[in-house]
Amino acid sequence: CAPPDAVVWPQAVGQVQELAALCYRCRVPMVPFGTGTGLEGGVNAVQGGICFDLSRMDTIAELSLEDFSVAVEPGVTRKALNSHLRDTGLWFPVDPGADASLCGMAATGASGTNAVRYGTMRPNVLNLRVVLPDGRLLHTAGPGRQARWEPGDQDGLGGGHTGTHSLAPCRKRAAGYDLTSLFVGSEGTLGFLTQATLRLHPLPEAAAVTTAAFPSVRAAVACTVQVLQAAVPVARIGGCRGPVVGPGSRGPGAGLSTAFSHPEFLDEVMVAACGRFSGLELPAAATLLLELHGSRRGLAEQQQQAAEEIVRLNGGSGLAWAEEPEERGRLWAMRHSAWYAALALRPGCQGYSTDVCVPISRLPDVVVETKRDLQDSGLTGPMVGHVGDGNFHCLLIFDPQDPAEAQRVHAFTQRLGRWGQGRPGGTGAGGEMAPCHPLTPPSHRRALAAGGTCTGEHGVGLGKRALLLEELG
Repeated sequence: CAPPDAVVWPQAVGQVQELAALCYRCRVPMVPFGTGTGLEGGVNAVQGGICFDLSRMDTIAELSLEDFSVAVEPGVTRKALNSHLRDTGLWFPVDPGADASLCGMAATGASGTNAVRYGTMRPNVLNLRVVLPDGRLLHTAGPGRQARWEPGDQDGLGGGHTGTHSLAPCRKRAAGYDLTSLFVGSEGTLGFLTQATLRLHPLPEAAAVTTAAFPSVRAAVACTVQVLQAAVPVARIGGCRGPVVGPGSRGPGAGLSTAFSHPEFLDEVMVAACGRFSGLELPAAATLLLELHGSRRGLAEQQQQAAEEIVRLNGGSGLAWAEEPEERGRLWAMRHSAWYAALALRPGCQGYSTDVCVPISRLPDVVVETKRDLQDSGLTGPMVGHVGDGNFHCLLIFDPQDPAEAQRVHAFTQRLGRWGQGRPGGTGAGGEMAPCHPLTPPSHRRALAAGGTCTGEHGVGLGKRALLLEELG
């Protein structure tokens, strides 16, 4: 960890502007900080400078139930916002696992378990209030230009009502550059995100979740692809066994008013670890965790016609649907404890988290190849992923005092397509991770070779700058 020279805690956007302008004039590096839950070292002050801790800016403003939008400052976390929305019938579904700052999630382009149904942060951010490095203020979609007229405003010009107007974001826009998307995922390199206007979603009428065990990793991942195909008829995707739904055909469950929200994959090592850590009895086999959102009637039809049929066609078993919030909560708490469950496999060892994303058509092959690579390398690396959008993780657990094991981890992450969370630097007596060689052949990067990306949701940070250059040129 590289500490800053000083830390400041601004409490208003004007203070951020003043401090940024001062640092800009004096050529002092600035580091934005939200909740510190990022995994790629992006908040490390590698050149010293001033850390802007924005956690005390925690206002929730401009909530518009009619427009399905809300504006939040950097100190507002995902859980805090959903708690604030509890009685409105709306929620913000992007869930990276950690209770992260929502502005920080926008800065890293976060996603998580709900991305298949609700999307990542990028389509769910409508506007950003940004303090640029020199202290100037920018609203990426305009400073609330679309006024929501109130009763009495007959001509739409504000003359018929003396009260203040609520400003709501426009749902779509064809005017000018898409600056909002430019800043989402910029990781603090372009400015401070001091407010984000977010898209809210209606809470589903009903939800159900199930686990299904499979005889192999390939069968579990292929089942995920087929579930997605059955929900929306698409052209055939290669690499899957079982029924394929093509244009003009209707597979199981097509056309029902239900959508899969959480297709989550855990390999047999991860399932066994999570079961022990959470006190749940689960078969030690490759497992899918599926959650459905929709109407009560739609859930019943989808369970019988789509999920259960496709799971069985792929050799899956053990389906037991949980519909009560408490039951669903226990299953998702088990999934969200995956990092701590993996660490418990080898007490006293260090964890090193990976994150890649590949086209769904290549997902079964890439996951199977990665699993084989882990076994051949003799590494402890449970696998877990949001495989509904092609994103998966390996949680590598290794002894930092064993240079040989640390080198095997390093070689594995080179082949996979990223470095991962860990301690960058040379591989020395302490076993720190060395940066991958800039001339490593692209064919050795499994994710990039498959047409994927070096990061699906963690961001670039410090660890993946060289891979970013290799990926994008």
